[in-house]
Parts: sequence; structure tokens; C-alpha cells
Amino acid sequence: MIERMKLDWLSNIRGDLLAGIVVALALIPEAIAFSIIAGVDPKVGLYASFCIAVVIAIVGGRPGMISAATGAMALLMVTLVKEHGLEYLLAATLLTGILQILAGYLKLGSLMRFVSRSVVTGFVNALAILIFMAQLPELTNVTWHVYVMTIAGLGIIYLFPYLPVIGKVIPSPLICIVLLTGIAMYFGIGVRTVGDMGQLPDTLPIFLWPEVPLNLETLMIILPYSVGLAVVGLLESMMTATIVDDLTDTTSDKNRECKGQGIANIGAGLMGGMAGCAMIGQSIINVKSGGRGRLSTFCAGLFLIIMVVFLDEWIKQIPMAALVAVMIMVSIGTFSWSSITDLNKHPLSSNVVMISTVIVVVATHNLAIGVFVGVLLATLFFANKIGRFMVVKSEQQNEDIRVYKVVGQVFFASSEQFIDSFDFKEVVNKVIIDLTHSHFWDITSVSSLDKVVIKFRREGADVEIIGMSEATETIVDKFGVHNDPAEVEKFMAGH
Repeated sequence: MIERMKLDWLSNIRGDLLAGIVVALALIPEAIAFSIIAGVDPKVGLYASFCIAVVIAIVGGRPGMISAATGAMALLMVTLVKEHGLEYLLAATLLTGILQILAGYLKLGSLMRFVSRSVVTGFVNALAILIFMAQLPELTNVTWHVYVMTIAGLGIIYLFPYLPVIGKVIPSPLICIVLLTGIAMYFGIGVRTVGDMGQLPDTLPIFLWPEVPLNLETLMIILPYSVGLAVVGLLESMMTATIVDDLTDTTSDKNRECKGQGIANIGAGLMGGMAGCAMIGQSIINVKSGGRGRLSTFCAGLFLIIMVVFLDEWIKQIPMAALVAVMIMVSIGTFSWSSITDLNKHPLSSNVVMISTVIVVVATHNLAIGVFVGVLLATLFFANKIGRFMVVKSEQQNEDIRVYKVVGQVFFASSEQFIDSFDFKEVVNKVIIDLTHSHFWDITSVSSLDKVVIKFRREGADVEIIGMSEATETIVDKFGVHNDPAEVEKFMAGH
């Protein structure tokens, strides 16, 4: 236990501290922007980012992953805030946390194993595109200074690491932000700054219980929003955790992360903040800046609140061009460029799943819908593929006996093929159906077996089924009707 805590908190102190500063600087304008999207005061997003980052660092299941207020969650809050106000949003945030904790205890985080690699790749690529698109408003209808500073920022980010010694010690995004801020202040360059995004809070967050009626009517108002927030938050967090697992070549506890996200959102709601979740962009900034442990996430939240409350006069001076350069770096680093070259190598079905996920996410700006479509397509392609691997071999034992050997998986996708594999018009006295090398999975497959047996018997043949495994025999005994005359009549009457 002690060793694990040392590993999570103290194994990478310098890297985590520096990465935390970079993430905190990048979080500030995004938290303000997400607050504006949700229709609430900027401090709601900033307080949420502080609370969620600090709490998740302690109770989360993925060290080094950054959680805070996010755009995906903010989009789901718009109608609630507009129709009922901030207090109901805070109540919905608390309920969101409770639902996420329940999801953790129900071990829903384990469902990530059903998300295929193609869906994850599509999710990552779509998010990279959305991150880049989010920077375009800062690059349109602006003076040439903005373009020069953005290009200079990218140059610093990518070239600084090549400097001897110092290039490996200090994260290049931090150098980019500090240098461009200094240049903008020294020369008095008139570019858009963090201060132009909105008013920064001047006090620390305080305990704030939502002032809403504690009755069924309130529950019915906030429940639909809380369910949506809980699902999207967990989905984005689980996907981000998987990506950080790959980046750091480590594993994480997805069910603990579900609980952690819930506790963090409850903390945010009680401190006047909106619901949030893991942020893939900030998590990648953290990892690429050298952050690996829980200390980096904790410091990101801590530095954020210190900066906006006590160093607000300095933070307001940071040019948005510097942060745009950092986010473009994140976008470039996030996109899986190998997925483009692999289009010729991967199966068509995998490519369709990946591209469909990208298109739906980018078109709807809703990560949950995109991932749902990707998982649905992947499931259909998989079922179709497995269904084609089922074969029925026919052998003539003698003039009176025909043996059918079933090989493979029989379920809803292969049931029609299973029925079509038998010759019901052949005149034989006995039919043996050998199921030794097959498995029946569902009610549809059992129904198809009933059809085959009943059709052969109606043609005057005696039917014997052999070789059933224990699992197949159990489901056939439970749902099969071919040995029950009364049920056979009902069965055929319905077809």
C-alpha cells in the first residue's frame, strides 16, 4: 500500500510539478469557454476544474489522467441552465456523481473490453479534429500578429526539446506560454488574451448546497440530464483512460475510475462547479510534458485555483495564440496518423467502423453518439463474420440414414444459414444431427433447430440429435419444443 502510494505520488516529482503548471495554464481558457457554452458564469467552470482535478487525483483509477470541466458535458447542460438555472445544474451535478459511483460498484467500467480498437482509433482521430476545429475561432478575423505568434509557438514546442540538457528538463509547452506572454507584454502587441475570455474569480470556492426543492418534481427535472451527463462522462473518461494506458504502457482500474469520477463530480457540485470528466487533450499535454503520477493531476487543479485567484493579473496577459499553439500540438499528437497508412492493411469492416466513428463524432460533436455508432457497427460486422464460419457437413451413412455434422457457432446471425444447409426433400428413414463441434447460443438458434427437426419429421424421417455440449443441451432443453407435440403445433402455427 505504502509502496503503491509512493509510486503514484512521489516517483516523478519534478516532471509532475512542471506538467501540472502547463496543464493548469491550458485549462483556464477552456474552463471559461465551456462555462460560456453551458450558459453559466466562468467561475463555475474554473471551480469545477479545480475540484474535479484535485479529487480525482486522490480517488481516481488512472494516475496522470486529467479530469475537469469539458465541452462534451457543457453541451448537455445548456437546456437545463436556460430553463431552470444554475441551482438545478448543481443538483444535476450531484446526481450525476451518485449515478457514476453506482456504475463503478456495478463494474460497468469493465464494459470497455467490448469497445474495439477501431472504435478507439476513430474516437481519438475525431477528438483530434475537434480540438483543432476549436482553435479556428482564435485564428479567424485576427491580425497577422496572431499567426506569427502561433507559428512561433509551434516552433518553440517542437524545437526546444532538441536543446542539450534544458530541452529535456523543462516542458516545451511551458516555455512557449512564458516566452510568448513575455514578448506580447514587452512589445505591447494587441492580441486576444486569456483576460478577454471572461472574468476570473477573485475568491476561493466555498461549500454551496443547491437551493432546490427536495421533491420528486425536482428529481424528474434533473434525472434525464444527470443520466446523460453520467453516461457521456464515463464514456469519455474510460476512452481517455484507455488511451493514456497505451501512451504510458501501464494499466488502470476502470471501475475505480468510475467511482472516482462520481466522487469528483459530487465535490464539484458542492463547491459551485459544473459536472466534468476526463479530458483527452489535457491528459495528452500532461503525458507529453512529463506528467505520469497522481501528483501531476493534483498540481494541475491546485495551480489552476492559485493562478486564477492570486495571479489573475499575470494570467490575464497570456496571449490566446500561445495556448492555441499548445492545443494544435495536442491535436497533431492525438491524431493516429498510422491509421491512414493502415487503411490498405486493415479489413474493410475495421476501416468502416473507424471512419464512421470519426464522421459521427465530428458531425454531432457528441462523443457518446459516435462511440455508440462505432460499437454498434463493430458488433454487426463481428456477428456477420462469426456467422459465416458455421458449416453443416452432410454424409450418407447408408441408403436409409443421412448424417449432418454441424461445425461452428449457431446464433441469430447464422440461424438462417443453418436451416438452409439441410435437404428436407431427400427421402431417408433417419436423420442424425451431430452437434459435437458446434455451440448454440440463443433462443433464435434453438428455434432454428426446432424448425429443422420438425420439418424432417413432417417428411417422415426419424430425427436423432447427438453430441450436444452441456451448455447447448441446457439451452435446448429450456427453450426447445420439437419433442413436445402440443408446443410443436403452436410453434408451426406461428410460422
